Amino acid sequence: MLNRSRRLRTSAAMRNLVAETDLRPRHLIQGHFVHPQVGSIEISSMPGICNAGVEDTVRQVEKDLKRGLTNLLLFGVPDDAAKSPDAAYVKDREGVIPQTVRALKKAFGSDLIVITDVCLCGATSHGHCGLVSEEGEVLNDPSLPILAEMALRHAEAGADIVSPSDMMDGRVAAIRALLDQNGFTSTSILSYAIKHSGAYYGPFREAAHSSPKFGDRKTYQMDPRNAREGLRDALLDIEEGADLLMVKPALPNLDLIFRLRQATLAPLCAYHVSSEFSTVKAADRLGWVNGDQLMFEHLLAIRRAGADMIVTYAAREAVEKGWIS
Repeated sequence: MLNRSRRLRTSAAMRNLVAETDLRPRHLIQGHFVHPQVGSIEISSMPGICNAGVEDTVRQVEKDLKRGLTNLLLFGVPDDAAKSPDAAYVKDREGVIPQTVRALKKAFGSDLIVITDVCLCGATSHGHCGLVSEEGEVLNDPSLPILAEMALRHAEAGADIVSPSDMMDGRVAAIRALLDQNGFTSTSILSYAIKHSGAYYGPFREAAHSSPKFGDRKTYQMDPRNAREGLRDALLDIEEGADLLMVKPALPNLDLIFRLRQATLAPLCAYHVSSEFSTVKAADRLGWVNGDQLMFEHLLAIRRAGADMIVTYAAREAVEKGWIS
Protein backbone atom coordinates (compact mmCIF):
# COMPACT_ATOMS: atom_id res chain seq x y z
CA MET A 1 0.00 0.00 0.00
CA LEU A 2 1.35 3.42 -0.98
CA ASN A 3 1.09 6.09 1.71
CA ARG A 4 -0.20 9.13 -0.19
CA SER A 5 0.48 12.32 1.81
CA ARG A 6 -0.92 14.33 -1.10
CA ARG A 7 -4.45 13.23 -0.12
CA LEU A 8 -4.30 15.91 2.57
CA ARG A 9 -3.22 18.64 0.08
CA THR A 10 -5.99 18.28 -2.50
CA SER A 11 -7.75 21.63 -1.84
CA ALA A 12 -7.44 24.77 0.22
CA ALA A 13 -10.19 23.52 2.53
CA MET A 14 -8.35 20.23 3.08
CA ARG A 15 -5.05 21.99 3.70
CA ASN A 16 -6.76 24.29 6.21
CA LEU A 17 -8.32 21.30 7.94
CA VAL A 18 -4.94 19.72 8.70
CA ALA A 19 -2.83 22.89 9.11
CA GLU A 20 -0.61 22.72 12.19
CA THR A 21 0.30 26.40 12.46
CA ASP A 22 -1.85 29.51 12.23
CA LEU A 23 -1.02 33.20 12.03
CA ARG A 24 -3.57 35.71 13.32
CA PRO A 25 -3.53 39.43 14.11
CA ARG A 26 -3.43 38.56 17.81
CA HIS A 27 -0.01 36.95 17.31
CA LEU A 28 1.56 40.16 15.95
CA ILE A 29 3.08 43.18 17.69
CA GLN A 30 3.62 46.28 15.54
CA GLY A 31 6.76 48.33 16.23
CA HIS A 32 6.44 52.14 16.46
CA PHE A 33 9.13 54.84 16.63
CA VAL A 34 7.98 58.01 18.39
CA HIS A 35 9.73 61.39 18.39
CA PRO A 36 8.88 64.61 20.25
CA GLN A 37 8.13 66.66 17.11
CA VAL A 38 4.83 67.06 15.30
CA GLY A 39 4.41 65.01 12.12
CA SER A 40 5.96 61.90 10.60
CA ILE A 41 9.17 61.17 8.71
CA GLU A 42 9.52 57.93 6.75
CA ILE A 43 12.60 55.87 7.61
CA SER A 44 14.51 55.44 4.35
CA SER A 45 15.74 51.92 5.10
CA MET A 46 12.35 50.70 6.40
CA PRO A 47 9.73 51.41 3.71
CA GLY A 48 6.33 52.20 5.19
CA ILE A 49 7.68 52.76 8.73
CA CYS A 50 7.95 56.27 10.17
CA ASN A 51 9.34 58.26 13.03
CA ALA A 52 6.08 59.82 14.19
CA GLY A 53 4.95 62.38 16.73
CA VAL A 54 2.59 61.46 19.55
CA GLU A 55 -0.60 62.58 17.78
CA ASP A 56 0.32 60.85 14.53
CA THR A 57 1.10 57.67 16.45
CA VAL A 58 -2.31 57.73 18.14
CA ARG A 59 -4.04 58.22 14.76
CA GLN A 60 -2.12 55.34 13.20
CA VAL A 61 -2.86 53.04 16.14
CA GLU A 62 -6.56 53.84 15.82
CA LYS A 63 -6.47 52.65 12.19
CA ASP A 64 -4.54 49.54 13.20
CA LEU A 65 -7.02 48.70 15.95
CA LYS A 66 -9.91 48.83 13.52
CA ARG A 67 -8.11 46.16 11.46
CA GLY A 68 -7.56 43.94 14.49
CA LEU A 69 -4.01 44.85 15.56
CA THR A 70 -4.22 45.13 19.33
CA ASN A 71 -0.52 44.94 20.31
CA LEU A 72 2.32 47.43 19.85
CA LEU A 73 5.88 48.06 20.97
CA LEU A 74 7.06 51.67 21.43
CA PHE A 75 10.59 52.97 20.89
CA GLY A 76 11.40 56.52 21.93
CA VAL A 77 13.53 58.72 19.65
CA PRO A 78 14.46 61.80 21.73
CA ASP A 79 16.08 64.88 20.26
CA ASP A 80 19.88 64.84 20.22
CA ALA A 81 19.85 67.82 22.61
CA ALA A 82 18.12 65.66 25.23
CA LYS A 83 20.83 62.99 25.19
CA SER A 84 23.50 62.83 27.89
CA PRO A 85 26.15 60.41 29.19
CA ASP A 86 23.88 59.43 32.12
CA ALA A 87 20.65 59.04 30.05
CA ALA A 88 18.80 61.38 32.42
CA TYR A 89 16.04 61.82 29.82
CA VAL A 90 14.65 58.35 30.52
CA LYS A 91 13.60 59.46 34.02
CA ASP A 92 11.45 62.32 32.68
CA ARG A 93 7.71 61.80 33.24
CA GLU A 94 7.16 64.14 30.28
CA GLY A 95 9.45 62.19 27.98
CA VAL A 96 8.12 61.09 24.63
CA ILE A 97 7.30 57.51 25.69
CA PRO A 98 5.35 58.38 28.88
CA GLN A 99 3.45 60.99 26.85
CA THR A 100 2.64 58.47 24.14
CA VAL A 101 1.58 55.76 26.58
CA ARG A 102 -0.77 58.16 28.38
CA ALA A 103 -2.28 59.30 25.09
CA LEU A 104 -2.79 55.75 23.84
CA LYS A 105 -4.32 54.53 27.08
CA LYS A 106 -6.61 57.56 27.28
CA ALA A 107 -7.82 56.91 23.73
CA PHE A 108 -8.08 53.11 23.72
CA GLY A 109 -7.85 51.83 27.29
CA SER A 110 -7.67 48.09 27.73
CA ASP A 111 -8.48 47.43 24.06
CA LEU A 112 -4.77 47.97 23.37
CA ILE A 113 -1.69 46.21 24.76
CA VAL A 114 1.09 48.79 25.05
CA ILE A 115 4.62 47.44 25.37
CA THR A 116 7.55 49.82 25.89
CA ASP A 117 11.21 49.27 25.12
CA VAL A 118 13.47 49.82 28.13
CA CYS A 119 17.04 50.64 27.12
CA LEU A 120 19.41 53.58 27.48
CA CYS A 121 20.89 53.63 23.97
CA GLY A 122 18.41 56.16 22.57
CA ALA A 123 19.03 58.62 25.42
CA THR A 124 22.78 58.37 25.86
CA SER A 125 25.13 60.69 24.00
CA HIS A 126 27.51 57.75 23.46
CA GLY A 127 24.81 55.42 22.10
CA HIS A 128 25.47 52.46 24.38
CA CYS A 129 22.74 50.59 26.26
CA GLY A 130 24.22 51.25 29.69
CA LEU A 131 26.38 53.81 31.44
CA VAL A 132 30.00 54.05 30.29
CA SER A 133 33.13 54.59 32.37
CA GLU A 134 35.83 57.11 31.53
CA GLU A 135 37.83 54.20 30.13
CA GLY A 136 35.00 53.24 27.76
CA GLU A 137 33.70 50.20 29.64
CA VAL A 138 29.92 49.67 29.59
CA LEU A 139 29.02 49.46 33.27
CA ASN A 140 26.55 46.83 34.37
CA ASP A 141 25.46 47.41 37.96
CA PRO A 142 25.40 51.24 37.89
CA SER A 143 23.05 51.03 34.89
CA LEU A 144 20.42 48.94 36.67
CA PRO A 145 18.77 51.66 38.81
CA ILE A 146 18.37 53.91 35.76
CA LEU A 147 16.83 51.12 33.69
CA ALA A 148 14.48 50.30 36.55
CA GLU A 149 13.44 53.94 36.90
CA MET A 150 12.83 54.14 33.15
CA ALA A 151 10.53 51.12 33.41
CA LEU A 152 8.76 52.72 36.37
CA ARG A 153 8.07 55.90 34.34
CA HIS A 154 6.47 53.75 31.65
CA ALA A 155 4.39 51.81 34.16
CA GLU A 156 3.22 55.03 35.79
CA ALA A 157 2.04 56.23 32.38
CA GLY A 158 0.00 53.05 31.91
CA ALA A 159 2.18 50.60 29.98
CA ASP A 160 0.90 47.04 30.15
CA ILE A 161 4.32 45.48 29.57
CA VAL A 162 7.85 46.86 29.90
CA SER A 163 10.52 45.21 27.80
CA PRO A 164 14.19 45.58 28.78
CA SER A 165 16.45 45.19 25.74
CA ASP A 166 19.69 46.52 27.24
CA MET A 167 21.17 43.09 28.11
CA MET A 168 22.66 44.14 31.45
CA ASP A 169 22.88 41.25 33.91
CA GLY A 170 20.27 41.51 36.67
CA ARG A 171 18.08 44.13 35.04
CA VAL A 172 14.91 42.02 35.21
CA ALA A 173 15.28 41.62 38.99
CA ALA A 174 15.97 45.34 39.42
CA ILE A 175 12.94 46.34 37.35
CA ARG A 176 10.64 43.82 39.06
CA ALA A 177 11.71 45.01 42.50
CA LEU A 178 11.15 48.71 41.77
CA LEU A 179 7.80 48.11 40.05
CA ASP A 180 6.57 46.03 42.96
CA GLN A 181 7.80 48.54 45.54
CA ASN A 182 5.73 51.22 43.80
CA GLY A 183 2.56 49.17 43.50
CA PHE A 184 2.91 48.11 39.84
CA THR A 185 2.67 44.42 40.58
CA SER A 186 0.41 43.89 37.55
CA THR A 187 2.84 45.41 35.03
CA SER A 188 4.42 42.55 33.09
CA ILE A 189 8.03 42.22 31.99
CA LEU A 190 8.93 40.93 28.53
CA SER A 191 12.67 40.36 28.72
CA TYR A 192 14.94 40.31 25.70
CA ALA A 193 16.18 36.98 27.01
CA ILE A 194 18.25 35.95 23.97
CA LYS A 195 19.53 38.92 21.96
CA HIS A 196 22.52 38.36 19.72
CA SER A 197 24.99 41.01 18.63
CA GLY A 198 25.59 41.38 14.90
CA ALA A 199 24.59 43.01 11.65
CA TYR A 200 20.81 42.59 11.81
CA TYR A 201 20.00 45.93 13.43
CA GLY A 202 21.26 48.53 10.95
CA PRO A 203 17.89 49.96 9.82
CA PHE A 204 16.69 50.07 13.43
CA ARG A 205 19.69 52.14 14.45
CA GLU A 206 18.92 54.59 11.68
CA ALA A 207 15.32 54.79 12.88
CA ALA A 208 16.13 55.13 16.57
CA HIS A 209 19.28 57.27 16.13
CA SER A 210 20.98 54.87 18.51
CA SER A 211 24.24 53.73 16.93
CA PRO A 212 27.14 53.57 19.42
CA LYS A 213 29.62 56.37 18.96
CA PHE A 214 32.53 54.04 19.66
CA GLY A 215 33.15 50.31 19.92
CA ASP A 216 30.38 47.76 19.63
CA ARG A 217 27.89 45.91 21.82
CA LYS A 218 29.59 42.52 21.95
CA THR A 219 30.40 42.76 25.67
CA TYR A 220 26.72 42.78 26.61
CA GLN A 221 24.72 41.40 23.69
CA MET A 222 25.14 37.65 23.18
CA ASP A 223 27.62 35.88 20.93
CA PRO A 224 25.63 34.32 18.05
CA ARG A 225 27.95 31.30 18.13
CA ASN A 226 26.41 30.21 21.44
CA ALA A 227 23.10 28.44 22.07
CA ARG A 228 23.32 27.06 25.62
CA GLU A 229 24.34 30.48 26.91
CA GLY A 230 21.13 32.00 25.61
CA LEU A 231 18.95 29.25 27.05
CA ARG A 232 20.66 29.63 30.43
CA ASP A 233 20.14 33.41 30.48
CA ALA A 234 16.51 33.07 29.43
CA LEU A 235 15.78 30.73 32.32
CA LEU A 236 17.59 33.10 34.68
CA ASP A 237 15.30 35.91 33.52
CA ILE A 238 12.29 33.81 34.52
CA GLU A 239 13.83 33.33 37.97
CA GLU A 240 14.31 37.10 38.25
CA GLY A 241 10.65 37.81 37.48
CA ALA A 242 10.22 37.98 33.71
CA ASP A 243 6.69 37.07 32.58
CA LEU A 244 7.46 36.65 28.87
CA LEU A 245 10.68 35.93 26.96
CA MET A 246 12.03 37.39 23.72
CA VAL A 247 14.39 35.87 21.14
CA LYS A 248 16.07 38.36 18.77
CA PRO A 249 16.66 38.23 15.83
CA ALA A 250 14.09 35.64 14.84
CA LEU A 251 15.01 33.83 11.62
CA PRO A 252 18.68 33.13 12.47
CA ASN A 253 17.48 31.76 15.81
CA LEU A 254 14.64 29.43 14.86
CA ASP A 255 16.59 26.67 16.58
CA LEU A 256 16.70 28.66 19.81
CA ILE A 257 13.01 29.54 19.60
CA PHE A 258 12.28 25.82 19.31
CA ARG A 259 14.65 24.83 22.11
CA LEU A 260 13.43 27.55 24.45
CA ARG A 261 9.84 26.53 23.74
CA GLN A 262 10.74 23.05 25.02
CA ALA A 263 12.54 24.45 28.08
CA THR A 264 9.90 26.79 29.52
CA LEU A 265 6.15 27.19 29.85
CA ALA A 266 6.43 31.01 29.74
CA PRO A 267 4.93 32.86 26.74
CA LEU A 268 7.56 33.19 24.04
CA CYS A 269 8.03 36.16 21.72
CA ALA A 270 10.35 36.48 18.72
CA TYR A 271 11.52 39.74 17.16
CA HIS A 272 11.46 39.81 13.36
CA VAL A 273 14.01 42.61 13.27
CA SER A 274 14.62 45.57 10.98
CA SER A 275 17.06 43.85 8.59
CA GLU A 276 14.77 40.83 8.25
CA PHE A 277 12.01 43.26 7.24
CA SER A 278 14.12 45.59 5.10
CA THR A 279 15.89 42.93 3.05
CA VAL A 280 12.54 41.55 1.92
CA LYS A 281 11.40 45.07 1.03
CA ALA A 282 14.56 45.76 -0.95
CA ALA A 283 14.37 42.48 -2.88
CA ASP A 284 10.69 43.09 -3.60
CA ARG A 285 11.43 46.55 -5.02
CA LEU A 286 14.04 45.02 -7.31
CA GLY A 287 11.51 42.45 -8.50
CA TRP A 288 13.58 39.54 -7.23
CA VAL A 289 10.93 38.12 -4.86
CA ASN A 290 7.24 38.34 -4.09
CA GLY A 291 7.71 40.43 -0.97
CA ASP A 292 4.27 39.88 0.53
CA GLN A 293 4.50 36.12 0.16
CA LEU A 294 8.05 35.96 1.48
CA MET A 295 7.24 38.16 4.49
CA PHE A 296 4.27 35.94 5.31
CA GLU A 297 6.48 32.85 5.09
CA HIS A 298 8.99 34.50 7.43
CA LEU A 299 6.30 35.05 10.04
CA LEU A 300 4.84 31.59 9.58
CA ALA A 301 8.25 29.98 10.09
CA ILE A 302 8.71 31.91 13.33
CA ARG A 303 5.32 30.76 14.60
CA ARG A 304 6.04 27.17 13.52
CA ALA A 305 9.29 27.20 15.50
CA GLY A 306 7.30 27.90 18.65
CA ALA A 307 6.82 31.66 19.09
CA ASP A 308 3.52 32.64 20.67
CA MET A 309 3.85 36.21 19.40
CA ILE A 310 6.04 38.13 16.95
CA VAL A 311 7.29 41.70 17.00
CA THR A 312 7.37 42.72 13.35
CA TYR A 313 7.25 45.88 11.28
CA ALA A 314 5.12 43.92 8.81
CA ALA A 315 2.15 43.50 11.17
CA ARG A 316 0.19 46.40 9.67
CA GLU A 317 0.72 45.20 6.11
CA ALA A 318 -0.30 41.69 7.09
CA VAL A 319 -3.77 42.86 8.07
CA GLU A 320 -4.09 45.66 5.49
CA LYS A 321 -3.23 43.39 2.57
CA GLY A 322 -5.09 40.36 3.88
CA TRP A 323 -2.15 37.97 4.29
CA ILE A 324 -3.85 36.97 7.53
CA SER A 325 -7.37 37.36 8.84
